[in-house]
Amino acid sequence: MQFLLAFIVAAPLLGAVAALLPAPPGLKGRNPEQAVLRHGVTVTGVILAAAIALALGFDHDAPSRFQATTDISWIPALDVRIHLGVDGISLPLLLMTALLFFLCALYSYFKLPAGPSPKAFVALLLVLESGTLATFAVLDLLLFFLAFEMVLIPMYFLIARWGGAQRQAAAWKFILYTLLGSVVMLLGLLLIGLKSGTFDMVALATDNGRELTHTTQLLAVLAIGIGLAVKTPMWPLHSWLPDAHTAAPTVGSVLLAGVLLKMGTYGFVRILLPVTPDGMATFAPYLGAFAAVGIVYGSLACLALARKGNKGDLKRLIAYSSVGHMGFVLLGIASMTPTGVNGALFANIAHGLITGLLFFLVGALKDRYGTADLDTLAGATGAALYGRAPRMGAFLAFAAVASLGLPGLAGFWGEMLALFGAFDPAEGLSRPAFLTYMAIGAFGTLLTAAYLLIVVRRVCMGDPKAGPELTVADIQHYEFAAWTPLVALTVLAGLWPAVLLGLTDPAVQKLLAGGNS
Repeated sequence: MQFLLAFIVAAPLLGAVAALLPAPPGLKGRNPEQAVLRHGVTVTGVILAAAIALALGFDHDAPSRFQATTDISWIPALDVRIHLGVDGISLPLLLMTALLFFLCALYSYFKLPAGPSPKAFVALLLVLESGTLATFAVLDLLLFFLAFEMVLIPMYFLIARWGGAQRQAAAWKFILYTLLGSVVMLLGLLLIGLKSGTFDMVALATDNGRELTHTTQLLAVLAIGIGLAVKTPMWPLHSWLPDAHTAAPTVGSVLLAGVLLKMGTYGFVRILLPVTPDGMATFAPYLGAFAAVGIVYGSLACLALARKGNKGDLKRLIAYSSVGHMGFVLLGIASMTPTGVNGALFANIAHGLITGLLFFLVGALKDRYGTADLDTLAGATGAALYGRAPRMGAFLAFAAVASLGLPGLAGFWGEMLALFGAFDPAEGLSRPAFLTYMAIGAFGTLLTAAYLLIVVRRVCMGDPKAGPELTVADIQHYEFAAWTPLVALTVLAGLWPAVLLGLTDPAVQKLLAGGNS
């Protein structure tokens, strides 16, 4: 178990180096480009298999305890340690990350985005995977920061070199926003480490902020919270996201929404809630307010993009929907209750699965039609996917109803639990304020249903015989292979939420109790 976790974090880096080296004579094959793409599928597949083995070996009777731990001194002068471990909070995120990277590598093997060398593409993808997996596995504040920053450069190049129109501007906006947020976050992490005398996240969580003054906690929450909020993204620090998603290649959008956004909310749960509880209690009402505004703002932006004649880009629309969905995650965290935090963690996983599927589908539509513009796709009578490409239409309709929170699918439980957490927030928080946030969030679910149903009507319905383009290729075998696991897991999590909540709840209970079960 100890070896497995270290292997999961380090192997993608070794795979990235191997991707850049000349292929051995026996492995070159007839097509060197396909050989390196096959290397990417193999490495990510091995990582996924190791993550599944880790999950099978995980002691499910003690999900609140860190398992598969490695603790080695790295920088003795600062007491920085290579400390790895997983519990019920981080294990689902680790599994989802490994799965999404494998599916993206598989999809890219058959549909590589236009750009420079495939070697560079695969190497960047693997470096990105290592950084995201490390973020969910490390238990040292400075290592967390290094892993958090490690993903920026690969994602910048994936957008800037393999993206679509306006990719350079979108990539620069992404890197500048996240770097500025990270600089502020580093100051907060250093403040905690220097004031408490340790950077160990387990020790800090167990201490529960007792070594930190109220002022120190306030400053730390403000600094770290800003950096995490940019990555989440929280309104009004979200403006880099729509541009990045619109310009990114399909797999870049899938990973950005499915994995990178989760790093911000994970930081709130893993660091701020247990380490600075008093500071979080002070800022929780403001965090809840920003979350509630983000839910409605994201939905209204999507409604505007979905309206006929507004030239709304479908990728941009889904990006704005992420602002709303992550608002529910932040609202659950702001409630500081086990119910709300469990809802936030569940919504994290649900959003990764469902929005990843949506970006895959929109990317496929863009490949077929040459555009993601909703007015162009809908045309005079609708894109009529139900008639022209029925299986793709069915997948798109499924992803849409899952995203709007239909009961029985994964999107329902996280949003419901987050609203329940706001209904009865932690002691000391203003209940009238959180009841207001709950009402706003519930209204946001209605707006979400409205814009997603408009998208389904405009893209899937209509006369398949009308318009100049009478035939559209339906789902290809590699698309079916990449998308079906996301559909299956969305249904499984919706029908059997205890699979996920059984892992997260004991760990959340311990985390909010200051390290005591």
